[in-house]
Amino acid sequence: MTVTWAELGWERLADGVGRCRLPGWDCTAGLVLGADAALMVDAGSSLAEGARLREAARRLAGRRVTHLALTHPHFDHVFGAAAFRDAEVYGATGTDALFAPGGQGRRALRADAVAEGLEPGAAREAAEALSPVRHEVRGEQPLDLGGGRQVVLADVGPGHTGHDLAVLVPGAPAVVFCGDLVEESGEPQAGPDAVPERWPAALDRLLVLGGGDALYVPGHGAVVDAAFVRAQRDALAARFGVSR
Repeated sequence: MTVTWAELGWERLADGVGRCRLPGWDCTAGLVLGADAALMVDAGSSLAEGARLREAARRLAGRRVTHLALTHPHFDHVFGAAAFRDAEVYGATGTDALFAPGGQGRRALRADAVAEGLEPGAAREAAEALSPVRHEVRGEQPLDLGGGRQVVLADVGPGHTGHDLAVLVPGAPAVVFCGDLVEESGEPQAGPDAVPERWPAALDRLLVLGGGDALYVPGHGAVVDAAFVRAQRDALAARFGVSR
């Protein structure tokens, strides 16, 4: 039996579109429902968290998750991906190489997760089980979820990482899932895999993608508007010494 977004602690953003803020790292996961398919945006920080997201999506959609979009390859967004083994998995170009079995990318994700407080056994299990990214997105790729529900997957990075994917859900209002290109609950984090000199341009692309009236969903924190994204773009440009 399906339930309402609020009953499961999710925030409804538009018809058939919602998100939840996960405990621990305040990471966002999103869900977009079509007549024939369901798209999850990001997968949580562990296999257990991914399984909880999968079950919530099943209850909300009345069906399994058919598509999974990973906004960027950080553990708190991808370590639940193996819970969606039957889904078509999407990421920005270059993401799949980071998930190669035995590769440095998996080791780095596992080490970062443990350093950030994830239990070592859970980190090892999730890293070893990472699902391959079956579809790497270059540029913009439309995705038909049925019943007139079209979304656009857009490789808008690099910026926060070398592989940043945004998800646009057209509508009134449009909804843009930004990953950690945008953060509201704290200052945007620039780790060793960030490309800071290109981050402001990535936010410019986000603003073109969504437009002035869209809802922008950060990777962490409350939903924001275009003015917030522009202000964060300018702050990052000043922080990293990037001119227009």
